[in-house]
Amino acid sequence: MATVHLFKGRRWFGWYNTPGSYEIAKQYGQLANARLWDGLFPGPNRDPAQLFGLDGKPGPRFLAAHSGSVIQRSAHPAYLVARKAQSIARPTPIRNSRRATCDYTVTTIDLVHEPPLQIHPNRLESHLPLLALVPIATSVAACVVCALVADWGCFVSIALGILASGVACFAIGSGQLTFTHPSPAVGAPPGDGVLIDDEGIIVLRGCEGAVNSVTRGRFCLKFEGEPRYSSIGVCSVGLTLQFLLQLLFIPQGTLFGQVMFVVTLGVSWAYNAYLSVLDKEDIQTDILKDVLHLDEAEHIRKFGCGTRTAQVVFTALSLQSPRPMKLLDELLPNDTPVWQHWKKVLERKLLAKEEFRFGESDWPTHSAFSFEDRELLNGLFVDAREAWDGWQTAFRQRDEESIDEK
Repeated sequence: MATVHLFKGRRWFGWYNTPGSYEIAKQYGQLANARLWDGLFPGPNRDPAQLFGLDGKPGPRFLAAHSGSVIQRSAHPAYLVARKAQSIARPTPIRNSRRATCDYTVTTIDLVHEPPLQIHPNRLESHLPLLALVPIATSVAACVVCALVADWGCFVSIALGILASGVACFAIGSGQLTFTHPSPAVGAPPGDGVLIDDEGIIVLRGCEGAVNSVTRGRFCLKFEGEPRYSSIGVCSVGLTLQFLLQLLFIPQGTLFGQVMFVVTLGVSWAYNAYLSVLDKEDIQTDILKDVLHLDEAEHIRKFGCGTRTAQVVFTALSLQSPRPMKLLDELLPNDTPVWQHWKKVLERKLLAKEEFRFGESDWPTHSAFSFEDRELLNGLFVDAREAWDGWQTAFRQRDEESIDEK
């Protein structure tokens, strides 16, 4: 049932006798919102998308590069984007003379398309609905065989399972998967910013509406009869009655009919187990990429840096923020005199769009820094220069061509 909204035509292929009908009824019966349904299926009236695992997981903290606004917990699409970034196994290494490993990653995502404020994503095409023909054929064949041997108890039990499961799958699958995001304010600056994840930094580049769709968008399910969801309540009652009636009729059947009943459950269980192996979040990520018109090879790139400072410098260069100091302070809260001096030098070069080559003018004129401080500052300058070299190789030419086109 949890995958019924993700695959095209999936809701039409639930006509088989499946185990666990009572558990399905208890879980999805909570969607029905009325006193009668609340009495039959106690529990909180949850949002349909959250109940089916299509929304509700918080994403990483987001910092906007131009406006400076901070979203402490971004939306579910940002969670999917961060998960996608983590799944990229081999980042492009950025040369670092101080570290041999690339433990600090920066994933850049160019959001080239602003989706409509409300859109019905295309469900994925798959062989899974056709694969459901196996348990359907098994259940129907077992039902016919039981009728031929006049085992009406098992015939009724299997037929009830087919009917209750098929109607429930159709009713629950009738929900329309919808993606929404808020409208950006008039005159809003570009939405470029960073998702700050424990596994790395994710740079989002695009217009305010496109970035909004990731940081504040959501998936939802639209059903007829909202917010009561009475059809789901009726289907849940049907699944419960099926469970009770099967307890009554199965003992009255013959051994052969009972074996047929168990065979239908076994085949259906195997099909359901195969569906449960599928990662719904991977499937939903593919749907989100389609909504955002993201080409993974063209719009998503991941880089590995040797140090945290190189990672932050690469991020700042990728964003070209008009407020680089806020970004540097957020990502590197160190505020000792050495770090403050280094940040000021970087801020000046970022605003002036200067080459990251550091000479005598970038060093402090006073002698307040100790030998250790100067060693640290030199290492920070080395990290910044090598991050600049890596960014220039990866992005500068493409960014300049994009600016010329605009």
